[in-house]
Amino acid sequence: MKTLKKIIGAATVMVMTSTASLNAQKVLVLYYSQTSNTKAVAEEIATKLNADIEEVVAVNPYDGDFKATIDRCMKEREKGETPKIKPLKANIAKYDVIFLGYPIWFGTYAPPIATWLNKVDLSGKKVVPFCTFGSGGLESSVKDLIAKQPKAEILEGYGVRAARMAAMPGEVDQFLKANGFLEGSYIKLQDFSAQHAVSDAEAKIFDGAVGDYPMMNAKAISVATRPIPYGIEYKFVAVDKPRDNAPMTPPPGGDKDLKLPPPGEMTVFVIVVNNEKPVFTKVIR
Repeated sequence: MKTLKKIIGAATVMVMTSTASLNAQKVLVLYYSQTSNTKAVAEEIATKLNADIEEVVAVNPYDGDFKATIDRCMKEREKGETPKIKPLKANIAKYDVIFLGYPIWFGTYAPPIATWLNKVDLSGKKVVPFCTFGSGGLESSVKDLIAKQPKAEILEGYGVRAARMAAMPGEVDQFLKANGFLEGSYIKLQDFSAQHAVSDAEAKIFDGAVGDYPMMNAKAISVATRPIPYGIEYKFVAVDKPRDNAPMTPPPGGDKDLKLPPPGEMTVFVIVVNNEKPVFTKVIR
């Protein structure tokens, strides 16, 4: 069995970054947050970069209740409406780089961000998306962002599950360094291995990671792996299990009539650190 030191060495390469080009650029961290999770990420980024920060605020705030928020969003989507937002204090024209943060609702950025994107021209700006979510949505929201602002330079983004906020500060630090926004060393991970059929032991890891998440009812069919510091990361390809008419268990405060996502294939990322309980980090559908 490998020692921990050998595992870390096999998993990573320490790389130094330089921020000489970023130091000459003006950076704004702009975000919308309902539950304060996205706000926490925004503040972490702004603090590390010593950047300006501002919140997008809805004129008529969304109720903090899960069901009320979902119901309102569905009505707005059916009508093709987005909520009114308060004017920003920041002059977007003077910023070169905009870190744009939002929670994922219905697979994309929350409606107040959609309102702002409808009003602004980000041509020539560098935009760094960051988001919080229940299971995933960074990739789909970035596609929508590119479609909405095709003349902006949309850079690699960062996303974190609400259930993993404790890991966020360390991940943000690594993200900023890996993408050249913050000077210092970061950990460069190996590529994943080739996909192979899931073993019984790997299936157990998958089930342990997603089994208590009410919005997923899936079976892993193949997996790739790579070492990470203090553990292993798994990249599962999974498919939804056959559905029946039994009602799903809603999340706390959730709608008892909430439906599972449409069936299909998905990619699920899972980490096991220090031999602890497996945790999924995101889902891409």
